[in-house]
This record gives sequence, C-alpha cells and structure tokens, in this order.
Amino acid sequence: MSKSFTITTPIYYVNGAPHIGHAYTSVAADVMARWKRMDGYDVFFLTGTDEHGQKVEQAAIAAGTDPQSFVDAVAADFKAMAIAMNVSFDDFIRTTEPRHLAACAELWQRLQRDGHIYLGAYEGWYATRDEAFYAEDETVLRPDGVRVAPSGAPVDWVTEPSYFFRLSVWQDRLRAFYDANPDFIGPAGRRNEVLSFVRQGLKDLSISRTSFRWGVPVPGDPDHVMYVWWDALVNYISALGYPDQGGAFARFWPADLHLVGKEIIRFHAVFWPAFLMAAGIALPKRVFANGWWTADGEKMSKSVGNVVEPRALAAEFGVDAVRYFLLREVPFGGDGDFSRAGLIRRLNTELANGLGNLAQRTLPQIARNCGAVLPPAGARTVEDEALLAQANGLVAAMRPSIDRQALHEALEEAWKVIRAGNAYIDHHAPWALKTTDPERMATVLRVVVDTLRPVATALRPFMPDSMDRMLDQIGVAPDARDFASLETPLADGLSLPAPQGIFPRFREAVPA
Repeated sequence: MSKSFTITTPIYYVNGAPHIGHAYTSVAADVMARWKRMDGYDVFFLTGTDEHGQKVEQAAIAAGTDPQSFVDAVAADFKAMAIAMNVSFDDFIRTTEPRHLAACAELWQRLQRDGHIYLGAYEGWYATRDEAFYAEDETVLRPDGVRVAPSGAPVDWVTEPSYFFRLSVWQDRLRAFYDANPDFIGPAGRRNEVLSFVRQGLKDLSISRTSFRWGVPVPGDPDHVMYVWWDALVNYISALGYPDQGGAFARFWPADLHLVGKEIIRFHAVFWPAFLMAAGIALPKRVFANGWWTADGEKMSKSVGNVVEPRALAAEFGVDAVRYFLLREVPFGGDGDFSRAGLIRRLNTELANGLGNLAQRTLPQIARNCGAVLPPAGARTVEDEALLAQANGLVAAMRPSIDRQALHEALEEAWKVIRAGNAYIDHHAPWALKTTDPERMATVLRVVVDTLRPVATALRPFMPDSMDRMLDQIGVAPDARDFASLETPLADGLSLPAPQGIFPRFREAVPA
C-alpha cells in the first residue's frame, strides 16, 4: 500500500472576493500535492470556504441578501478561482454543508461530555473583522479614540453568556508537544511567536456567541452558535468523514501539513491542537504559515484599487507563468511584493530565455537534422556525463526543499540545471557540428533532451500544463511522467512531434 500524504489550505473566509493571497496559498499547496502524487504517495488535498460568523452576516446584510445566498455565491467564486489556477484539490469543503454541521455537533458534545466545555459569561475585547478575541494588553487605543487589535481591526467590549473551552489546562501539554516536535510549526519566526504566546499563559477560550445567529447551533442550547473558529477548524476532519473514524479518516488523518496565512497561526498551532488533545484525536504533523503579498510596495486595498485578481493575471500571462512567479519571487513563508514588472521579468528571463530557450535550441534541430526522431545516445564525454548526472539528480535535490516548504529553493535547484544546459549547448554548438561532426551533433542534442526530461518532470507540479506540453514534444508518454518513470530511458528513434514554443516573450503594448 502506498504512503499517504494529507495537505490542506486554510478554508477561505467568504466575506469578500478571492485575491492573489488566496491563490498563493492554494497554488503552493497544489505544488506539494502534485509532487507527492508524482512521488508515489496516496494524496488527499483539501481546500474550501469558511462561511459562518458575524462578519459574513454583516457582509450579507450590506449586499442586500440573506447569509446563505451570499455564501453560496462567494464560495462558488472561490472554487472557480481554484479551478482557474489549476489547483488539483481532492475535496472542497464548505462549512455550511450538513456533513460539517454534524461533525461540529459531535465534537462539541464529546468535549462537553468529558468536561472540557462549560457555560459561563464572556467579557472582553472582540474584533469582528478578525473574528477574534484579544486581551487588554494586546489592544492599543489610537489617538482618535478607537481601540484596535494588533491587526489594526477595531475592537468592541463584549459582554454576553458564552460556552468556554478549558484551554488553560492544556498549556503544559502543548509546551511539551512543541518541545517534542520542533518541526510542528514553521517557519521559525511563527514558531517563536506561538511559543511566546503560550508561555505568557493560556486562558479558557470563549467558543460560543449569542449576539448573532449565523453560525453552527450549539447542541442543546439554540440561543448559542459556535464561535466561528471552533467551527472552521473542524473542517479538516469533517471532510474526512468524522465522527466516523474509519474510511477516509483512518486513511488520511492526521494531516501531514496545514498551510495557513501567518495571521491565523495561533488558531492552528494552539487552539486546534488543544481541541484535538481533548478529544483524543491525533494532532497534525506540521503547520506552516506563509506570508502576505503587497502590490508595488503598498498593502492591497479595495479603496486604493490595487487588489491583484489572480484570474485576470492568468488570462493575460498564462496560468503557469503566474504560478511560477508566485513561488519563485520570494521565499515561501516570507512576505512578497507583487509587481507587474517583476512578473514580466521572471517570465522573459527565466521561462522564455532560460527554460524555453533550452528547448527551442534543441528540438527544432532534431526536427531538421535528425529526421524528427530521437537520436541515439552515442559515445559520451565527461561533460556530457556531468550534465546528465546533474539533471538525473534533480528530483532528489528538490525533494528536501519541497518537504521543508522551501519552494523557492526547489525551483533554484531546477534552474541550476537549466543554466547548466544552456551553457552546455552554447559550448558544444550542435548547429556547427552539423557539417563537421554530425554524429557528435546527434549526441549533444540527445544529451539536452535527456536533460530536459527530468527538468520538465520535476517542474510539472509547478507548471503542469506547460511541462506536459514540453514532455509531449520530447516523446514522453502521458502515463510515464511520474518520478519513478525517469529510471526508464527514452527509446532511440522515437518519433517526435513538430516543436512549438511554450513560453513566448511578453512585450507590453505601447499606448497609441
């Protein structure tokens, strides 16, 4: 039986339309899911939408509609964005689905029965925009008299009956878990943030509200709805059939990786593990927080008009070029700045001039000078063997970076091979060998094809359609594009289709 791998995105909050930040996390998760599938794993890749809470209720009212109609439309938009960005999710969970409501109710009742949930009253600062509670010392009173959370969201003093989760009793268990599992939280800055938060002391967590109605009803107490973050976190197991702990749950839980935005690391690395510990359910193996994107150095804002819509970018530049840019431009886990000029530069210098050029300097020569068939591998020189060794070791070189979520480092390993391939063809000039040594010409061209194959295969998770087109052009069968298939060489004399450019250079239109 193959090894399993479970990866999740955060479920995206549906109070507004999807933007490039949502696409970024989804594409990163997609790369890792595709990589693991190609590496022989049985993969479950989950994404979806978080559809409850006061903020959604308010957004629906502002839109002049009811909450369910509102979330139906926005959830459909998020799913369409994922499909447009070629995100190969296995399930799309919505927190308004019956399967999710049932899982939330079951987990609640289980923890309440075991004494982990009790009824009390909540008084404190609450930020509706963040759907989060804040301690007094976490808030700041601005000069204009508005008290705000660390995120900048205004907070209001809330007094209402509430059910509480006994978070305080899990403080020592959580610290012991972090010590025993130093890789549980990444990157290092987010781990330090969580450890500092827990060391300051954990208070019991308010997990229900009575001031609005758009939420999962608390079992046995219809005056309360579940706190949106209690409800949202349960999606990771409700999608696997919980409370049934056989079937998909047994096959794919615990999750290997929760990908989240850095602003929600506390919910995933403190609250969620404590809920699971209380329920006697295995904890996820790793939580990794990616950074935020700005646009030309400024925070994205609807009022400023600089929100970057990923589907519009993909329509203009191509889905794979946008996917590549997002994961190449900045170290995954850090913040990034989107600029149109930066995207065009990456597309032209690395995709068109780098990878695309390596193919276009090779395949047309095979079509013209080798009868459009793959030439045999002739006698190889030390330089030939060195390039092939680098190319054939690419998957192994990228794998540790993928497993650390260092996607930019994995891409750099690929580009080392691409640069070496272009230097090789510059040096050996097969176009000149055509008249002086046609046999050597054929060997050089074959070496480049045998270099392109592992490069295109290793880059399939990042740019699936483009790399499949490249593999088509070098004769790799559709069912021979996983990593294990690289051990079987391409057959001599294989007929190759007419070569076509994959990454055209992008030129900005000049205004008339």
